Order: sequence, then C-alpha cells, then structure tokens
Amino acid sequence: MFRVTHLRQRLSSRLAAFDLYDALAFAAFAALAVLVCLTFNDYAISNDESVQHKYGKLIFAYYTSGFADQRVFHYQNLYLYGGLFDVTAIVIKRFLPFFDLYDIRHVLCAFIGIGGIIATWAVARLVAGTRAGFLALMALAVSGMWYGTMFNHTKDVPFAAAMMGAIYFLLRGARDLPRPRVFHIFMFGLLTGCALGVRATGLLLIGFAGLMVLLRLPELRDWNERARFVGTSLVRALPAFVLAYVIMIASWPWAALAPLNPVRAIFDFAHFHYSIQTLIFGEEYQMWDVPRWYIPAYLAIKLPLTVLAGAFIAMFAAVWVARRDGLLTTVRQRETAVLAFIAVFPVLCQVIGHGPAFTGMRHFIFVVPPLAALAGIGFDMLLAQFEAKGRLIGATALAGVAGAFIANAVTLYELHPYEYVFFNPLVGMDGASRRFDMDYWSNVIPEAVDSLEAYLNQKEHSTKTPRPRYTVGVCAERESFEKEAKDDPRLVWVEEWEHADFFISSTQMNCDKRMNGETIATIERLGVPIGVVKDRRAIVRPDISRNTNRPQ
Repeated sequence: MFRVTHLRQRLSSRLAAFDLYDALAFAAFAALAVLVCLTFNDYAISNDESVQHKYGKLIFAYYTSGFADQRVFHYQNLYLYGGLFDVTAIVIKRFLPFFDLYDIRHVLCAFIGIGGIIATWAVARLVAGTRAGFLALMALAVSGMWYGTMFNHTKDVPFAAAMMGAIYFLLRGARDLPRPRVFHIFMFGLLTGCALGVRATGLLLIGFAGLMVLLRLPELRDWNERARFVGTSLVRALPAFVLAYVIMIASWPWAALAPLNPVRAIFDFAHFHYSIQTLIFGEEYQMWDVPRWYIPAYLAIKLPLTVLAGAFIAMFAAVWVARRDGLLTTVRQRETAVLAFIAVFPVLCQVIGHGPAFTGMRHFIFVVPPLAALAGIGFDMLLAQFEAKGRLIGATALAGVAGAFIANAVTLYELHPYEYVFFNPLVGMDGASRRFDMDYWSNVIPEAVDSLEAYLNQKEHSTKTPRPRYTVGVCAERESFEKEAKDDPRLVWVEEWEHADFFISSTQMNCDKRMNGETIATIERLGVPIGVVKDRRAIVRPDISRNTNRPQ
C-alpha cells in the first residue's frame, strides 16, 4: 500500500512538472535536426563560400607556419573578419575526409542555425515563460530570413547564433548582479568570443553588458552603493571579456596585431566602397550609396508579418509601461526593453550613420533572433489578455496565432530550397520579382543543373553515337556548378558566356537577361521565376542542327 501511494505521488509530481510547451519545443528541435539531415544537399554553394574557405586555409597556414606565412593579412578584405567558422569546417574535414567540404559547411552552419533557434527559445522562455519560448521558437523557425539562410550564410548565421546565445547568458547573469554565477560568466565570454571570431560587430555585446549594469542602478540607494555595485560587476565580468578576447584573436589573426584593430574593422566596414550593386523597389544602388531606409525597408518586407506584429506588441508594451510608470519595475519589463534595444539599436546606427548595405538584410540577420524572441513575448502577453476574458476566447486566439505560424511554414515548404527569397504580403513574391534582391546566392544551381541534364537525356535518348560535351556559362561561382555537375562529363563550365552552348542563371539583378537563347527550363516558386536554363546552340553553332550530337 505504501509503495502504491509513493508511486502515485511520484507520478503526480512528474505530471505537475511536465510542460506541454517545453515538450513541443523539444519535438520541434528534433524535427529541425531531421530536416537538416534530409535537405542540406538541396542548397548550392554560395558565392562567398569558396573565398571564405580559402581564408580559413590561410589562417591555418599562418599558425602552422609558425606565423611566417603572412598571406592571411593580404587576402582581399577578409582580414577584417574572423575565420572561426571556416577554420572549424577545415578541422572537421580533416577528421571526416570522406565527406564533401561544402556538405560539411552546410550541415555545420545549419546546426549552428538550430542553435540560434534554441537560444531564441531560451531567451523568450527566460523572460516570459514556456509558452513565450515556444512561440519565439516558431517565429524564428518559420522565418525565411533564418531557416532559408542557415545552410549557406556561413558568416551571418553563426554570428547571429553566437550573439543570441551570449544574450541569453547575459540576461541570466544580469539577474544575479553584482555576483553572477561562474557558469553564466564563462558561457557569456565563450559565446561573445565566438561572435567576435566571426565579425567585429560582436563588440556590441560589451555595450549590452554595460547597459544591463546601468539598468540596475536606480534600484540602489546612494552613489556609494552604486559605485560598489558597478565595481563588483566589472570585476566579476572581467574573466568573460578575457576569454572572449582570447577566442577572438585565435580565430582572427589581424585582431591580434593591434589592440584596437577590432574597432578599426567596424569603421572600415562603415566605409566599404566595393562595386556591388543592390536592388530595392526596382532601383539599383551601389552598396555604399543605398538610402538610409534600406535596412528598415527590407526588415519590413522580408520578415513574416507574425514576427513583426508580435515584436511590435512587446516593444509597445515596454514603451507604454516606461511612459506610464517612469521606470521598468519588473525583471520581465526590464529584459523586454533590453531585447527591444538590442534589436533596434544596430538598425538605428545604420540609419543614422548611413552606412553601406547590400543583398537585402544579409548583414543584419543578427537582429532577427531578438525580434523573434520579442514576438514570442508579445504574443504571450496578447494571449494572456484574451485568456482573461474567457477560456474559449483564449483558446481561439491561440489557434489564430498557431494558424499564422503554420501558414508561414507552408509558404516555406512551397519555396524550398529558396526559403530565403520569402517576402511577406506587404510586397509578395510577385511584387518582389526583379524589384528586390532575391536569389543572390544563386541557390538555383542544383535544380538548374538537374533540369539541364533531364533536357539532354530526353534529347539524346535514342542516339547511339558517343555522348557529346557541352559548354555551360553560369551566372554564379564555378564551384557551385561543378559540384552539381561533377558526375556528368557532358557538362563543362566555361568562363566566356558568349561562347557557351547553355546558360544558367538566377533572375537576381536580371542576370538571366544578359545572354540570349531558348529558355528550356524555368525554376519557379509560387508562380514567380527564380532562375532559367537557356539553350544557346542555335546562336553559337548555327551551322549545326540542334538535334545533331557532335562530340567536342
């Protein structure tokens, strides 16, 4: 009898501890991991990846040569970035030599992207509870600017994920100021170092840490107590900054040459003048001459309306409380306000400083996780208001929010593997076509090569002559095409597009219109052309019948 009673008590305690939203979150993480393993090969090598990989090799050469090989400091402008991701991929490749390097990069980046989703869930859960955490998870996971980029944006996504992870431990540590726990300090330093090991913008985290200290000062009685609080907080946080610095210089050799080099990198970024064009509302701009509203405009049209609406609710509530009470009196209010600042401040700096920008909001992907966390917090607040009016009303509101997230997920499914070209209904896919940056990484290459191979197989099905070779011009990087065509000896990359038998291009910046030819395949999503394959043989070889197979 005693044993039965004891078992009942244990079961009751476990059921009481069980949280549905946490269970759903863990199921979502597992589902995302499975999706990554099943689909990573659908994404092309991005236009930057071969360059970044070479940079990683140069960092490796710098260390293995005993600092004698100095090429890393003269390779394009990449010395202004950290190479943590690239070096990590090289190390993994050495342990797994039988895997393709770019497959390793894509899987690694995607799992780091899942880590960013976990960090976003953890932040919202910490601030507002398990439901807010799950809603934030969904907000980010069904955002094309995150899920669609986390396979081959190998600078932007690792940087953003490290930033969000550091923000979580910053919030955890700030609750225990002036004596945060050692583990929280260690993890904040580790993730800050990882962020700085990719991009100098990670220095923002130092400012965010200072902000958390300053926000606690009004709670203290006098200036002596405040001075002790600040001093103790800084001393306790110092190991985190030391750890971050060590990781940064280990993965970013140029940062070790002079103490202020990371700051110099930020100022150099602000004055980039490269001949890279970008597109917004049908107007072409050089990347250094974009309008001040460029990044806010892309945020407004690239993020799902659910994310924008939920984040707006959370930020409006924080501003309303501060305006009404003159002080953020609770931990939740203070942390929501901090998240709003973290999301908005970098964008304001871009607008006020009128810095360069290109390819949409690629360099500002790191503000998407904080916005998703705010969306989870905002929707949780909204649902609480509806639940106060009745259980049925609350359930209906929850179903509405869930339905909006499901609709976003369905759209991403229909766009796969071009999730990152998503535009919300303010513009729509039709309205975005040829008016905004879309497939700037040329992710169409795998599907385009498959379409070309299918076309040739159909044309050559009945022939008994040796299979011919065809030259292919590609408006993308050579590595991307050759990875997809490596098993088909008929297809040969050629640099001179005007002499190519076939031409492959995305519709980005109208590159597909630069070469004439018969369009034999169009890659579309939601009825919008994203890429094309053109047969140019009638132009480059007019004396030969198109149905004639002549070996090259």
